[in-house]
Amino acid sequence: MREVMDELMQWWSAGETVGVGTVVGTWRSAPRQAGASMLVGPGGEAVGSVSGGCVEGAVYELAQEVVESGHPVLQRYGVSDDDAYAVGLTCGGILDVFVEKVSRDTFPELGDVATDIAAGRPVAVVTVIEHPEPTWVGRRVVVHPEAEGEDDETSVLGSLGSGRADDAVRDDARGLLAQGRSAILTYGPDGERRGEGMRVFVAAHAPKPRMLVFGAIDFAAAVARVGSFLGYYVTVCDARPVFATKTRFPGADEVVVKWPHDYLQHEVDEGRIDSRTVIAVLTHDPKFDVPLLEVALRLPDVAYIGAMGSRRTHEDRLERLREAGLTDDELARMSSPIGLDLGARTPEETAVSIAAEIIALRWGGAGERLAATEGPIHHHHPAHDNPLGH
Repeated sequence: MREVMDELMQWWSAGETVGVGTVVGTWRSAPRQAGASMLVGPGGEAVGSVSGGCVEGAVYELAQEVVESGHPVLQRYGVSDDDAYAVGLTCGGILDVFVEKVSRDTFPELGDVATDIAAGRPVAVVTVIEHPEPTWVGRRVVVHPEAEGEDDETSVLGSLGSGRADDAVRDDARGLLAQGRSAILTYGPDGERRGEGMRVFVAAHAPKPRMLVFGAIDFAAAVARVGSFLGYYVTVCDARPVFATKTRFPGADEVVVKWPHDYLQHEVDEGRIDSRTVIAVLTHDPKFDVPLLEVALRLPDVAYIGAMGSRRTHEDRLERLREAGLTDDELARMSSPIGLDLGARTPEETAVSIAAEIIALRWGGAGERLAATEGPIHHHHPAHDNPLGH
């Protein structure tokens, strides 16, 4: 919903009613991930996308019906190849789309949610998408991370209509929010953890994942631009103030002048490094990158650590890191030389190569030409699946 929030808030603030379709589950080669949303405005305007153009027409019509009836609907598209072509889902994937009516009356907490998202504060919206009692469908709670000194009356807004259900989804939503992951969860009708009958969609709106680019060189400027394009909060760090300037790195969200290993350790100590963080070490200077990689490769869980340099630089770096006490398992976490083999030469081409490697590792892609492969185009990494249970 993040990508359509501005338009949604304009209509919501004006007291208008909007039809909202949200992808809550995907299988096989579905083109969009859970959380992608499409709006149908009060004047029939269409904003956003749930499938990149495949099923928008069908969702548009359903959203108009839902606004008229007031009854939310969970609709599956692409159950079979014939059905897929009937609605335009030519990729053959499967989408579950939850369509609901959104207004000040149906979603009074939306203003607070939009404020949290704009401020970069984590917030999760939990919506009942399936329940044996139809009046439960569409109910929601808004969940914030548990804060010291706050009770759940201030960190949880709304109710599903049952204290037991509220308690269950609150705890699980906080777990997903900490991971920055949206998912479908299944419970019994009253929130029983071992039961079935109620399914909820947890839309986790966490701050942008971080990309840390070390080394204020031309390649770093290109990597920062691509990282920003991919949705990362990009930091460029270098110990040399003459090179680490905002003017040289307009694509970065922040530019830090500090020794790289000191900065990374500080961010770790402050709890600002998580499993979504990607680290690109572009210094290819031992006095910078060896101390930095000593810190990075010992982190318990980050998404990616890549280091730039030639084959000779890589071998020298490995030797220095082994002398520093790093194990083979720790060294194996480093992508070096950095990037995929695209034949890249310019900074911009190299940045695409690095981005491609990050994407491939995230989703389990092999980095081959699609024309030379068979099977599904879109990979589904287990860590990003939408579970149907706990």
